[in-house]
Amino acid sequence: QVQLVESGGGLVQAGGSLRLSCAASGNIFSTNNMGWYRQAPGKQRELVAAITSGGTTNYADSVKGRFTISRDNAKNTVYLQMNSLKPEDTAVYYCKANVMPYSDTYYYAYWGQGTQVTVSS
Repeated sequence: QVQLVESGGGLVQAGGSLRLSCAASGNIFSTNNMGWYRQAPGKQRELVAAITSGGTTNYADSVKGRFTISRDNAKNTVYLQMNSLKPEDTAVYYCKANVMPYSDTYYYAYWGQGTQVTVSS
């Protein structure tokens, strides 16, 4: 079993910053891609940022230059530093990790429970 636990969400004023963390634990032999997604009320879940095990990153156009994704492979943890936050960044943020369990040869996608980020104007 694999668990992803997110932390760091909250309420912040426009222009402020937040840092999200997501720690994966359990039956983990290896992780490859990890990422952050968000879902605002009435909208589909969308990719915010992703990072490979080698550190290659990918960002949604709406967050480029404001958000930074990083990871600590030794801790199976991914981070999202969010700066210059805007009201339109308000959403539930979910982390996702592709995990290979011990005694397996495939990667499986796991999701965190989500953390609320609210940006007031």
